[in-house]
Amino acid sequence: MIEADIVISGGIVVTMDEAGTVWTDGAVAIRKDVIVEIGPREVITGKYRASEVIDAHRRLVMPGLVNSHTHAAMTCFRGIADDLNLTDWWSNYIFPAESRHVNPELAYWGSLLACAEMIKSGTTTFCDMYIFEDETAQAAKKAGMRCLVGEVLFDFPSPNVKTPAEGLRYTEDLIKKWAGDPLVNICVEPHSLYTCSPSLLRDAKALADAYGVPLATHYLETMTETGVIEERSGVPPHALLEDLGYLCDRFFVFHGVYMTEQDIRLFADHGSKVVHNPESNMKLASGVAPISRMLEAGVKIGLGTDGCASNNNLDMFQEMDTAAKLEKSVRLDPTIMPAETVLRMATRDGACVLGLERQTGSLKAGKKADLIVIDMHKPHLTPMYNPYSHLVYAVCGSDVETVVIDGRVVMRNRRLLTIDEEEVMERVNGIAEEIKRGMKG
Repeated sequence: MIEADIVISGGIVVTMDEAGTVWTDGAVAIRKDVIVEIGPREVITGKYRASEVIDAHRRLVMPGLVNSHTHAAMTCFRGIADDLNLTDWWSNYIFPAESRHVNPELAYWGSLLACAEMIKSGTTTFCDMYIFEDETAQAAKKAGMRCLVGEVLFDFPSPNVKTPAEGLRYTEDLIKKWAGDPLVNICVEPHSLYTCSPSLLRDAKALADAYGVPLATHYLETMTETGVIEERSGVPPHALLEDLGYLCDRFFVFHGVYMTEQDIRLFADHGSKVVHNPESNMKLASGVAPISRMLEAGVKIGLGTDGCASNNNLDMFQEMDTAAKLEKSVRLDPTIMPAETVLRMATRDGACVLGLERQTGSLKAGKKADLIVIDMHKPHLTPMYNPYSHLVYAVCGSDVETVVIDGRVVMRNRRLLTIDEEEVMERVNGIAEEIKRGMKG
């Protein structure tokens, strides 16, 4: 017998590999942080002896979900200003609340709460842009989550940095501090083309190139953004990206609601990628991104929830359901955005967008052991004819039972093992009381 640390035995194993392999009675063997073999249950259990065996009978095993766009610490602002237009939301509520209340404590505990919520709904990897991102990285490390994080860069001061140069130095310090970490990865993240000067955008690109890390920004989220960028720069947004040298395979954008056919062609030609955020876009009435056209052109698409102030949750199963149904409804075509395509966006393709496809996003020997076990023995999941359909249209985040990240069990039978969720909720509720008092003032 070959020694393993964990064997997940029985149940349906949906690998999300290139061949679309599904084992109806499968098993996964894990040693240290890596998947060593996947196959029929009888073969794996007859070959490997493990110190921990997880019974997956009447369950489904799949890659952990990849939430490709979050503002994790904004869990502290969940529900603070709903049912407003984006300009009013940012200008009169979010920015003032952030300027008064965002500090390292809020960033850490808000991010840890986000990690608890994500793990409990099946997410194992997330990409974050916010303030005091070293605190978010530390929270992710504490929770045992895989992440790609970056400090938001503006022309104007944030609660963490006062100048663009200071923001760039902070980002470079993050890159150096977390270099080689098994879970934490760093991204350079200017907020947008309309909140960052050309000089800051160029410096951000130079920093990303110097260290070979990803580069990401919000792009064409609202109807008015194109006009603002053209007025400021004198050229259309896609031309500004070309001029800045942003278009490459390490570059990806959030939202892309108003991307034109020319945008889509340029992204496809340069290997640049897009993160789709349907629920946040819907809630803020930003519009509907032309996702099906991007997919047809060959643009790689990830899926993200955005922050809790504009969603208001981090449940990627709910996001998948919305992504599929919204596209079908708007395009008046029930055949587009099939379940398997959407599931790829939340797993393998999402990992590719973040530059983490060699580590996570599918279950494959040699990849990191990032996977989730879903309890399928429930009324709303009975019967099941197609696992892809069920995962997108029927499964809820609360159906996730066990989560393994980097070979470590971080949730077993719905109990978090790395986070004291009662303490985290108590801390965030205390922070929320301070925020409420500030709003009254």
